Amino acid sequence: MTQGDGRATAGPAAARAISLGLGANWRQFALLVAVNAFVGGMVGLERSVVPLLAREEFGVRSATAAVSFVATFGLAKALANLFAGRLSERLGRRRVLIAGWLLGAPVPLVLIFAPTWGWVIGANVLLGLNQGLAWSMTVNMKLDLAGPQRRGTALGMNEAAGYFMVAVAAYLSGAIAGRYGLRPEPFYLGIGFAAAGLALSTLFVRDTGPFVRLESEGHAPVRGKSLPRAFAEATWRRPHLIGISQAGFVNNLNDALAWGIFPLFFVRQGLSIERVGLLAAAYPLVWGLLQLSTGWASDRAGRKPLIVGGMLLQGGALAGVALVDAFGAWLAAVLLLGIGTAMVYPALLAAIGDAVHPGDRATAVGVYRFWRDSGAVGGALLAGAVADAFGFREAIYAVAAITLASGIVAALTIEPKPALVPAPEEPDAQVAWR
Repeated sequence: MTQGDGRATAGPAAARAISLGLGANWRQFALLVAVNAFVGGMVGLERSVVPLLAREEFGVRSATAAVSFVATFGLAKALANLFAGRLSERLGRRRVLIAGWLLGAPVPLVLIFAPTWGWVIGANVLLGLNQGLAWSMTVNMKLDLAGPQRRGTALGMNEAAGYFMVAVAAYLSGAIAGRYGLRPEPFYLGIGFAAAGLALSTLFVRDTGPFVRLESEGHAPVRGKSLPRAFAEATWRRPHLIGISQAGFVNNLNDALAWGIFPLFFVRQGLSIERVGLLAAAYPLVWGLLQLSTGWASDRAGRKPLIVGGMLLQGGALAGVALVDAFGAWLAAVLLLGIGTAMVYPALLAAIGDAVHPGDRATAVGVYRFWRDSGAVGGALLAGAVADAFGFREAIYAVAAITLASGIVAALTIEPKPALVPAPEEPDAQVAWR
Protein backbone atom coordinates (compact mmCIF):
# COMPACT_ATOMS: atom_id res chain seq x y z
CA MET A 1 0.00 0.00 0.00
CA THR A 2 1.12 3.55 -0.60
CA GLN A 3 -0.03 6.89 0.64
CA GLY A 4 -1.11 9.67 -1.70
CA ASP A 5 2.37 11.18 -1.68
CA GLY A 6 3.91 7.99 -3.05
CA ARG A 7 5.45 6.80 0.23
CA ALA A 8 4.69 3.29 1.34
CA THR A 9 2.72 2.55 4.47
CA ALA A 10 4.24 0.24 7.02
CA GLY A 11 2.73 -2.84 8.54
CA PRO A 12 2.24 -6.58 7.97
CA ALA A 13 -0.49 -6.13 5.37
CA ALA A 14 1.87 -4.18 3.10
CA ALA A 15 4.58 -6.81 3.49
CA ARG A 16 2.21 -9.69 2.64
CA ALA A 17 1.07 -7.96 -0.54
CA ILE A 18 4.53 -7.91 -2.12
CA SER A 19 7.46 -10.24 -2.68
CA LEU A 20 11.06 -9.74 -3.77
CA GLY A 21 12.34 -10.91 -7.14
CA LEU A 22 12.50 -9.96 -10.80
CA GLY A 23 9.70 -12.28 -11.87
CA ALA A 24 7.27 -11.10 -9.24
CA ASN A 25 7.91 -7.44 -10.08
CA TRP A 26 8.63 -7.58 -13.80
CA ARG A 27 6.14 -4.86 -14.78
CA GLN A 28 7.61 -2.20 -12.50
CA PHE A 29 11.10 -3.46 -13.30
CA ALA A 30 10.53 -3.14 -17.05
CA LEU A 31 9.09 0.33 -16.55
CA LEU A 32 12.18 1.41 -14.62
CA VAL A 33 14.39 -0.03 -17.38
CA ALA A 34 12.56 2.20 -19.87
CA VAL A 35 12.89 5.22 -17.60
CA ASN A 36 16.63 4.71 -17.27
CA ALA A 37 16.97 4.38 -21.04
CA PHE A 38 15.65 7.93 -21.34
CA VAL A 39 18.01 9.06 -18.56
CA GLY A 40 20.91 7.66 -20.57
CA GLY A 41 19.68 9.29 -23.75
CA MET A 42 19.92 12.71 -22.12
CA VAL A 43 23.65 12.40 -21.48
CA GLY A 44 24.35 10.59 -24.75
CA LEU A 45 23.31 13.68 -26.71
CA GLU A 46 26.51 15.42 -25.63
CA ARG A 47 29.14 12.78 -26.24
CA SER A 48 29.68 13.52 -29.92
CA VAL A 49 28.62 17.14 -30.26
CA VAL A 50 29.44 19.31 -27.23
CA PRO A 51 33.28 19.01 -27.31
CA LEU A 52 33.15 20.09 -30.96
CA LEU A 53 30.61 22.81 -30.16
CA ALA A 54 33.14 24.34 -27.76
CA ARG A 55 35.68 24.89 -30.54
CA GLU A 56 33.52 25.41 -33.60
CA GLU A 57 30.82 27.75 -32.25
CA PHE A 58 32.28 29.28 -29.10
CA GLY A 59 35.97 29.48 -30.05
CA VAL A 60 37.24 27.59 -26.98
CA ARG A 61 40.81 26.53 -27.82
CA SER A 62 42.15 25.26 -24.51
CA ALA A 63 41.54 21.53 -23.98
CA THR A 64 40.99 22.16 -20.27
CA ALA A 65 38.32 24.75 -20.99
CA ALA A 66 36.78 22.61 -23.72
CA VAL A 67 36.21 19.71 -21.31
CA SER A 68 35.09 21.95 -18.46
CA PHE A 69 31.50 20.96 -19.18
CA VAL A 70 32.42 17.37 -18.21
CA ALA A 71 33.89 18.58 -14.92
CA THR A 72 30.83 20.63 -14.00
CA PHE A 73 28.55 17.77 -15.02
CA GLY A 74 30.57 15.33 -12.90
CA LEU A 75 30.63 17.60 -9.86
CA ALA A 76 26.87 18.25 -9.98
CA LYS A 77 26.14 14.56 -10.49
CA ALA A 78 28.50 13.49 -7.71
CA LEU A 79 26.89 15.84 -5.19
CA ALA A 80 23.39 14.80 -6.28
CA ASN A 81 24.39 11.14 -5.87
CA LEU A 82 25.75 11.79 -2.38
CA PHE A 83 22.46 13.17 -1.11
CA ALA A 84 20.01 11.30 -3.36
CA GLY A 85 20.05 8.11 -1.30
CA ARG A 86 19.46 9.89 1.98
CA LEU A 87 16.71 12.03 0.44
CA SER A 88 15.00 8.96 -0.97
CA GLU A 89 15.01 7.26 2.44
CA ARG A 90 13.16 10.27 3.85
CA LEU A 91 10.97 11.41 0.94
CA GLY A 92 10.55 8.23 -1.10
CA ARG A 93 12.34 7.06 -4.23
CA ARG A 94 9.59 8.17 -6.61
CA ARG A 95 9.63 11.79 -5.47
CA VAL A 96 13.39 12.06 -5.97
CA LEU A 97 13.10 10.44 -9.42
CA ILE A 98 10.52 13.01 -10.52
CA ALA A 99 12.63 15.86 -9.13
CA GLY A 100 15.53 14.62 -11.26
CA TRP A 101 13.42 14.81 -14.41
CA LEU A 102 12.15 18.29 -13.59
CA LEU A 103 15.76 19.48 -13.32
CA GLY A 104 16.75 17.80 -16.59
CA ALA A 105 13.84 18.96 -18.74
CA PRO A 106 15.32 22.43 -19.59
CA VAL A 107 18.73 21.07 -20.65
CA PRO A 108 18.15 20.55 -24.41
CA LEU A 109 16.51 23.96 -24.72
CA VAL A 110 19.44 25.68 -22.98
CA LEU A 111 21.88 23.90 -25.31
CA ILE A 112 19.86 24.95 -28.36
CA PHE A 113 19.71 28.64 -27.44
CA ALA A 114 22.95 29.09 -25.41
CA PRO A 115 24.56 32.41 -26.45
CA THR A 116 27.89 31.73 -24.69
CA TRP A 117 29.92 28.77 -23.46
CA GLY A 118 28.93 29.66 -19.89
CA TRP A 119 25.34 28.70 -20.69
CA VAL A 120 26.54 25.27 -21.81
CA ILE A 121 28.35 24.89 -18.48
CA GLY A 122 25.11 25.84 -16.70
CA ALA A 123 23.13 23.30 -18.71
CA ASN A 124 25.57 20.63 -17.61
CA VAL A 125 25.01 21.50 -13.96
CA LEU A 126 21.31 20.76 -14.52
CA LEU A 127 22.18 17.62 -16.49
CA GLY A 128 24.43 16.40 -13.69
CA LEU A 129 21.64 16.90 -11.15
CA ASN A 130 19.23 15.10 -13.45
CA GLN A 131 21.58 12.13 -13.83
CA GLY A 132 22.49 12.00 -10.15
CA LEU A 133 18.90 11.98 -8.92
CA ALA A 134 17.13 10.06 -11.69
CA TRP A 135 19.77 7.41 -12.42
CA SER A 136 20.41 6.87 -8.70
CA MET A 137 16.73 6.20 -8.15
CA THR A 138 16.47 3.68 -10.97
CA VAL A 139 19.45 1.87 -9.43
CA ASN A 140 18.02 1.88 -5.92
CA MET A 141 14.51 0.95 -7.00
CA LYS A 142 15.79 -2.04 -8.96
CA LEU A 143 17.89 -3.12 -5.97
CA ASP A 144 14.76 -2.86 -3.84
CA LEU A 145 12.68 -4.98 -6.22
CA ALA A 146 15.23 -7.65 -7.10
CA GLY A 147 16.25 -8.97 -3.68
CA PRO A 148 19.72 -10.31 -2.84
CA GLN A 149 19.89 -13.26 -5.26
CA ARG A 150 19.57 -11.38 -8.55
CA ARG A 151 21.19 -8.08 -7.67
CA GLY A 152 23.90 -8.23 -10.33
CA THR A 153 21.43 -9.29 -13.01
CA ALA A 154 19.08 -6.44 -12.09
CA LEU A 155 21.82 -3.85 -12.22
CA GLY A 156 23.16 -5.27 -15.46
CA MET A 157 19.74 -4.68 -17.02
CA ASN A 158 19.53 -1.17 -15.59
CA GLU A 159 22.97 -0.11 -16.77
CA ALA A 160 22.54 -1.86 -20.13
CA ALA A 161 19.40 0.15 -20.86
CA GLY A 162 21.00 3.42 -19.79
CA TYR A 163 24.24 3.02 -21.69
CA PHE A 164 22.62 1.50 -24.76
CA MET A 165 20.70 4.75 -25.07
CA VAL A 166 23.87 6.75 -24.37
CA ALA A 167 25.29 5.03 -27.45
CA VAL A 168 22.19 5.49 -29.58
CA ALA A 169 21.93 9.18 -28.70
CA ALA A 170 25.68 9.71 -29.27
CA TYR A 171 25.48 8.12 -32.71
CA LEU A 172 22.27 9.90 -33.74
CA SER A 173 23.43 13.30 -32.53
CA GLY A 174 26.73 12.88 -34.37
CA ALA A 175 24.97 11.80 -37.56
CA ILE A 176 22.48 14.66 -37.34
CA ALA A 177 25.28 17.16 -36.64
CA GLY A 178 27.24 15.91 -39.63
CA ARG A 179 24.24 16.49 -41.88
CA TYR A 180 22.54 19.58 -40.44
CA GLY A 181 25.10 21.25 -38.15
CA LEU A 182 25.98 21.24 -34.47
CA ARG A 183 22.86 23.19 -33.42
CA PRO A 184 19.89 23.01 -32.96
CA GLU A 185 18.85 19.76 -34.65
CA PRO A 186 20.90 17.23 -32.57
CA PHE A 187 19.25 18.44 -29.36
CA TYR A 188 15.66 17.97 -30.50
CA LEU A 189 16.08 14.35 -29.38
CA GLY A 190 16.60 15.55 -25.81
CA ILE A 191 13.22 17.26 -25.70
CA GLY A 192 11.56 13.92 -26.47
CA PHE A 193 13.70 12.01 -23.96
CA ALA A 194 12.88 14.43 -21.14
CA ALA A 195 9.14 14.46 -21.90
CA ALA A 196 8.92 10.67 -22.04
CA GLY A 197 10.98 10.10 -18.88
CA LEU A 198 9.01 12.64 -16.85
CA ALA A 199 5.66 11.25 -18.04
CA LEU A 200 6.53 7.64 -17.20
CA SER A 201 7.95 8.56 -13.80
CA THR A 202 4.95 10.69 -12.85
CA LEU A 203 2.14 8.52 -14.16
CA PHE A 204 3.28 4.92 -13.75
CA VAL A 205 6.27 4.44 -11.41
CA ARG A 206 5.40 3.33 -7.86
CA ASP A 207 7.57 3.83 -4.80
CA THR A 208 9.59 0.82 -3.60
CA GLY A 209 9.78 1.58 0.11
CA PRO A 210 7.75 -1.53 1.08
CA PHE A 211 10.33 -3.79 -0.60
CA VAL A 212 13.13 -2.31 1.51
CA ARG A 213 11.17 -3.05 4.68
CA LEU A 214 10.37 -6.56 3.52
CA GLU A 215 14.02 -7.38 2.82
CA SER A 216 15.11 -5.79 6.09
CA GLU A 217 12.96 -8.28 8.01
CA GLY A 218 15.46 -10.98 7.05
CA HIS A 219 18.33 -9.21 8.82
CA ALA A 220 19.15 -8.36 12.40
CA PRO A 221 18.05 -4.81 13.27
CA VAL A 222 20.61 -2.15 12.52
CA ARG A 223 20.50 1.48 13.49
CA GLY A 224 20.51 3.45 10.26
CA LYS A 225 23.90 4.93 9.56
CA SER A 226 24.26 8.66 9.19
CA LEU A 227 25.58 10.04 5.91
CA PRO A 228 28.90 11.10 7.56
CA ARG A 229 29.43 7.57 8.90
CA ALA A 230 28.58 5.94 5.58
CA PHE A 231 30.95 8.38 3.87
CA ALA A 232 33.76 7.51 6.30
CA GLU A 233 33.31 3.77 5.81
CA ALA A 234 33.53 4.04 2.03
CA THR A 235 36.40 6.55 2.08
CA TRP A 236 38.91 5.50 4.74
CA ARG A 237 37.54 3.03 7.32
CA ARG A 238 36.75 -0.18 5.42
CA PRO A 239 39.30 -1.41 2.87
CA HIS A 240 36.67 -3.41 0.97
CA LEU A 241 34.50 -0.34 0.41
CA ILE A 242 37.56 1.82 -0.28
CA GLY A 243 38.58 -0.58 -3.04
CA ILE A 244 35.13 -0.32 -4.59
CA SER A 245 35.08 3.48 -4.35
CA GLN A 246 38.50 4.00 -5.91
CA ALA A 247 37.68 1.66 -8.79
CA GLY A 248 34.49 3.58 -9.47
CA PHE A 249 36.38 6.88 -9.31
CA VAL A 250 39.00 5.77 -11.83
CA ASN A 251 36.39 4.15 -14.09
CA ASN A 252 34.69 7.51 -14.51
CA LEU A 253 38.02 9.30 -14.69
CA ASN A 254 38.79 7.42 -17.89
CA ASP A 255 35.22 7.85 -19.12
CA ALA A 256 35.71 11.63 -18.83
CA LEU A 257 38.76 11.23 -21.05
CA ALA A 258 36.72 9.29 -23.61
CA TRP A 259 33.91 11.86 -23.50
CA GLY A 260 35.92 15.08 -23.55
CA ILE A 261 39.27 14.28 -25.17
CA PHE A 262 38.62 11.45 -27.64
CA PRO A 263 36.47 13.56 -30.02
CA LEU A 264 39.10 16.31 -30.08
CA PHE A 265 41.91 13.78 -30.54
CA PHE A 266 40.13 11.96 -33.38
CA VAL A 267 39.28 15.20 -35.22
CA ARG A 268 42.91 16.30 -34.83
CA GLN A 269 43.89 13.01 -36.52
CA GLY A 270 41.66 13.84 -39.49
CA LEU A 271 38.42 11.94 -38.84
CA SER A 272 35.06 13.34 -39.95
CA ILE A 273 32.33 14.22 -37.43
CA GLU A 274 30.33 11.17 -38.58
CA ARG A 275 33.25 8.83 -37.83
CA VAL A 276 33.87 10.53 -34.51
CA GLY A 277 30.20 9.93 -33.70
CA LEU A 278 30.59 6.26 -34.57
CA LEU A 279 33.57 5.86 -32.21
CA ALA A 280 31.77 7.84 -29.51
CA ALA A 281 28.78 5.49 -29.83
CA ALA A 282 30.67 2.18 -30.10
CA TYR A 283 32.18 2.41 -26.62
CA PRO A 284 28.94 2.94 -24.63
CA LEU A 285 27.06 0.54 -26.94
CA VAL A 286 29.31 -2.38 -25.99
CA TRP A 287 29.45 -1.14 -22.40
CA GLY A 288 25.66 -1.06 -22.27
CA LEU A 289 24.70 -4.29 -23.99
CA LEU A 290 27.32 -6.51 -22.35
CA GLN A 291 26.11 -5.55 -18.88
CA LEU A 292 23.17 -7.88 -19.48
CA SER A 293 25.68 -10.74 -19.23
CA THR A 294 28.33 -9.26 -16.94
CA GLY A 295 25.79 -8.44 -14.23
CA TRP A 296 24.55 -12.03 -14.41
CA ALA A 297 28.15 -13.31 -14.38
CA SER A 298 28.94 -11.34 -11.24
CA ASP A 299 26.09 -13.13 -9.44
CA ARG A 300 27.79 -16.45 -10.23
CA ALA A 301 31.52 -15.86 -10.49
CA GLY A 302 31.67 -13.14 -7.83
CA ARG A 303 32.18 -9.41 -8.06
CA LYS A 304 35.96 -9.25 -7.60
CA PRO A 305 37.13 -11.09 -10.77
CA LEU A 306 35.03 -8.84 -12.99
CA ILE A 307 36.11 -5.65 -11.21
CA VAL A 308 39.83 -6.41 -11.28
CA GLY A 309 39.83 -7.85 -14.80
CA GLY A 310 37.68 -5.02 -16.13
CA MET A 311 39.93 -2.28 -14.76
CA LEU A 312 43.04 -3.91 -16.24
CA LEU A 313 41.32 -4.33 -19.61
CA GLN A 314 40.26 -0.67 -19.61
CA GLY A 315 43.83 0.44 -18.96
CA GLY A 316 45.15 -1.66 -21.81
CA ALA A 317 42.45 -0.43 -24.20
CA LEU A 318 43.21 3.23 -23.42
CA ALA A 319 46.89 2.65 -24.10
CA GLY A 320 45.87 1.06 -27.40
CA VAL A 321 44.03 4.21 -28.50
CA ALA A 322 47.21 6.24 -28.03
CA LEU A 323 49.46 3.67 -29.68
CA VAL A 324 47.68 3.46 -33.05
CA ASP A 325 46.72 5.84 -35.86
CA ALA A 326 44.03 4.08 -37.87
CA PHE A 327 40.24 4.12 -37.66
CA GLY A 328 39.92 0.32 -37.52
CA ALA A 329 42.41 0.03 -34.69
CA TRP A 330 40.74 2.86 -32.78
CA LEU A 331 37.40 1.11 -33.19
CA ALA A 332 38.86 -2.12 -31.80
CA ALA A 333 40.37 -0.23 -28.86
CA VAL A 334 37.15 1.56 -27.91
CA LEU A 335 35.26 -1.75 -28.17
CA LEU A 336 37.73 -3.28 -25.69
CA LEU A 337 37.26 -0.23 -23.46
CA GLY A 338 33.53 -0.87 -23.55
CA ILE A 339 34.01 -4.53 -22.62
CA GLY A 340 36.19 -3.61 -19.65
CA THR A 341 33.69 -1.01 -18.46
CA ALA A 342 30.82 -3.47 -18.81
CA MET A 343 32.68 -5.93 -16.57
CA VAL A 344 33.18 -3.31 -13.87
CA TYR A 345 30.01 -1.24 -13.78
CA PRO A 346 27.25 -3.57 -12.50
CA ALA A 347 29.72 -5.57 -10.38
CA LEU A 348 30.75 -2.47 -8.43
CA LEU A 349 27.15 -1.44 -7.74
CA ALA A 350 26.19 -4.97 -6.75
CA ALA A 351 29.26 -5.20 -4.48
CA ILE A 352 28.00 -2.17 -2.57
CA GLY A 353 24.59 -3.83 -2.22
CA ASP A 354 26.27 -6.98 -0.90
CA ALA A 355 28.27 -5.12 1.73
CA VAL A 356 25.62 -3.05 3.52
CA HIS A 357 22.36 -3.59 5.38
CA PRO A 358 19.23 -3.09 3.21
CA GLY A 359 18.14 -0.17 5.37
CA ASP A 360 21.45 1.62 4.71
CA ARG A 361 21.78 0.63 1.06
CA ALA A 362 20.52 3.81 -0.60
CA THR A 363 22.88 5.96 1.47
CA ALA A 364 25.84 3.65 0.79
CA VAL A 365 25.10 3.54 -2.94
CA GLY A 366 24.90 7.35 -2.89
CA VAL A 367 28.36 7.62 -1.32
CA TYR A 368 29.82 5.18 -3.85
CA ARG A 369 28.20 7.03 -6.74
CA PHE A 370 29.55 10.31 -5.32
CA TRP A 371 33.10 8.97 -5.55
CA ARG A 372 32.48 7.30 -8.90
CA ASP A 373 31.16 10.46 -10.53
CA SER A 374 33.78 12.64 -8.87
CA GLY A 375 36.08 10.75 -11.20
CA ALA A 376 34.55 12.68 -14.10
CA VAL A 377 35.74 15.90 -12.48
CA GLY A 378 39.22 14.53 -11.89
CA GLY A 379 39.41 13.02 -15.35
CA ALA A 380 38.32 16.18 -17.14
CA LEU A 381 40.77 18.39 -15.24
CA LEU A 382 43.68 15.95 -15.45
CA ALA A 383 43.22 15.03 -19.10
CA GLY A 384 42.67 18.65 -20.11
CA ALA A 385 45.73 19.89 -18.24
CA VAL A 386 48.01 17.14 -19.59
CA ALA A 387 46.64 17.65 -23.12
CA ASP A 388 47.33 21.40 -22.95
CA ALA A 389 50.83 20.85 -21.60
CA PHE A 390 51.99 17.82 -23.59
CA GLY A 391 49.34 16.74 -26.11
CA PHE A 392 46.28 14.52 -26.44
CA ARG A 393 48.25 11.30 -26.80
CA GLU A 394 50.17 11.89 -23.58
CA ALA A 395 46.91 12.61 -21.73
CA ILE A 396 45.55 9.24 -22.86
CA TYR A 397 48.72 7.43 -21.71
CA ALA A 398 48.52 9.10 -18.29
CA VAL A 399 44.93 7.99 -17.71
CA ALA A 400 45.75 4.48 -18.96
CA ALA A 401 48.49 4.18 -16.32
CA ILE A 402 46.15 5.34 -13.55
CA THR A 403 43.52 2.82 -14.64
CA LEU A 404 45.99 -0.08 -14.56
CA ALA A 405 47.10 0.98 -11.07
CA SER A 406 43.48 1.05 -9.93
CA GLY A 407 43.02 -2.55 -11.02
CA ILE A 408 45.97 -3.55 -8.84
CA VAL A 409 44.53 -1.67 -5.84
CA ALA A 410 41.18 -3.40 -6.36
CA ALA A 411 42.88 -6.79 -6.36
CA LEU A 412 44.51 -6.00 -3.01
CA THR A 413 41.50 -4.50 -1.20
CA ILE A 414 38.20 -5.96 -2.43
CA GLU A 415 37.01 -9.07 -0.58
CA PRO A 416 35.49 -11.94 -2.59
CA LYS A 417 32.66 -12.35 -0.05
CA PRO A 418 32.15 -9.54 2.49
CA ALA A 419 30.94 -11.03 5.77
CA LEU A 420 28.80 -9.96 8.72
CA VAL A 421 30.90 -8.79 11.65
CA PRO A 422 30.13 -7.18 15.03
CA ALA A 423 30.07 -3.39 14.98
CA PRO A 424 31.12 -2.18 18.46
CA GLU A 425 31.16 1.44 17.29
CA GLU A 426 27.37 1.19 16.89
CA PRO A 427 26.12 -0.11 20.29
CA ASP A 428 22.44 -0.02 19.30
CA ALA A 429 23.07 -2.46 16.44
CA GLN A 430 23.40 -6.21 16.87
CA VAL A 431 25.43 -6.60 13.68
CA ALA A 432 26.55 -4.47 10.78
CA TRP A 433 27.47 -5.49 7.26
CA ARG A 434 31.11 -5.37 6.44
